[in-house]
Amino acid sequence: MSEAAAVQPAMRPKALAYVTAEKAPVYRAIMRVFMESKERFTLHLRPQEIVDAVRRRGFEEIPDQTEIESALEQLCEWGNLQTRPDTTDISTVEDFYKQRYAFHITNQGEAAELALQVFQSSSERKGELQTNALSNIRDLLHELNQLSKDSNPDSGQIHRNLLNLQAKFENLTSRAQAFLTSLQRNIDLQMAQMEQFTSDTHRLIEYIERFLSELVIASEDVNETIRDIETSAVEKLFYASAEYSLIDTLEKTPEDVERVVARWRSFWNGFWHWFVPLPDRPSNADILRARARVAITDLLGVITSVNDRRISRIDRSNDFRVLARWFAQCGSDAEAHRLWRSVFGLSSARHLMVNEATLDEQEVQDISAGTSWLDAPPLRISSRLRVSGAYSRTGRLSRIIDRTAEKKKLAAAAREEAMRILNAQARFAMGHRFRLSDLGQLDSNAFDLFLDLLGEGVLETDFGGYTSEVVSNDGSLKVKLEPTDDGQLAVIQTADGVFSGPDYWVSVST
Repeated sequence: MSEAAAVQPAMRPKALAYVTAEKAPVYRAIMRVFMESKERFTLHLRPQEIVDAVRRRGFEEIPDQTEIESALEQLCEWGNLQTRPDTTDISTVEDFYKQRYAFHITNQGEAAELALQVFQSSSERKGELQTNALSNIRDLLHELNQLSKDSNPDSGQIHRNLLNLQAKFENLTSRAQAFLTSLQRNIDLQMAQMEQFTSDTHRLIEYIERFLSELVIASEDVNETIRDIETSAVEKLFYASAEYSLIDTLEKTPEDVERVVARWRSFWNGFWHWFVPLPDRPSNADILRARARVAITDLLGVITSVNDRRISRIDRSNDFRVLARWFAQCGSDAEAHRLWRSVFGLSSARHLMVNEATLDEQEVQDISAGTSWLDAPPLRISSRLRVSGAYSRTGRLSRIIDRTAEKKKLAAAAREEAMRILNAQARFAMGHRFRLSDLGQLDSNAFDLFLDLLGEGVLETDFGGYTSEVVSNDGSLKVKLEPTDDGQLAVIQTADGVFSGPDYWVSVST
């Protein structure tokens, strides 16, 4: 077992174990009794009170007292409930020494029940595109913008507006996600009865288009308002809301304020990114508009498909459903095979290839063209043709030419050329200054290298008689040219001829 698989069961919260346990209905009933009693500010319940409340919840088979007490012990073990000694109604010494307990719900148990309520409400919630929520968000944001600019704003009003803005925004996004998910699921499944699905399609398209038009207007307005509210003003709103929300706290600390401000800051960042696009990322509002436009296109495609079916009366999916019903009604595999061959006509082909041997054999037997394939002699087909679908005769492999000698000659020539260049570089890179006229005579390799270096240096002087300093193309040599200013000519003898030109002081270094 992998480490992740071994750790996962240990990380599972025990407070939710009663949801999937064997006696889950009894556990859920007990937990609901505690949640309802807490709403009436009754924090502790005795066992008999719990038994009476559970039995009133309308079970088909009413659990007995022993079963309920066992469920209470199990819930205490999971951490959903806790016990405390019950010292009320004690009138005698015997009553004092009897073990009596009262039960109360723990924070973990209450959180588990609240999570289940959220799960149930979310699973039953219908998706919709709320244009009214967009209008409310715009109004609330305008009020917050005005409050951020007041010198002494109402902290209570700020707190209420932020809470309403958060609720409207979360409801808008969750309902829109649920709506598009449900709509896309229906489109993808195409549904068995397309006419029933498309009966209100035109009204659905108008509904989406109306929301899109409102979303475009609201997004632009919200974008401008968000940018109008400065960062410092937003922080002022957060701190005012935090102070107001903690006004009834018994011991308020700066850490509590910072914790509430951090929650509001996290919400604001998500709200900001939902409406405001970035250079490298579109906003969620833009993504929502794109998804909705795609949904409209898909709905129009569904309408077109239904109209085509009504006109042409050709429905391949319906044909396959009928065919599947025929296969299900077959009494044996043999009948199913016959149905398959009749519908699709897929069987082994006996006339895939006709070669010269086959033609010669047919001429000898003199088989008429009207002879049935069932009566005619079989054709001999290569087994490889049936496996791979292609067959070709292969002849002798072409002779491979050995190029080892040529490669050795090329390698030797390359080494010789490299050595010549290195020798030429060593001759010029002497590390001190010399005149061109002092070179006298050069071989072809040395002259070619020297000519390249001299050409680069002369171009840098721009023919103006100034000193130049350049680096060779391969970066191995550094050449410096200085005019002699004495008007002397440099003459260099080479195997290809005589090179002459103005004399220069030359310095070559590596």
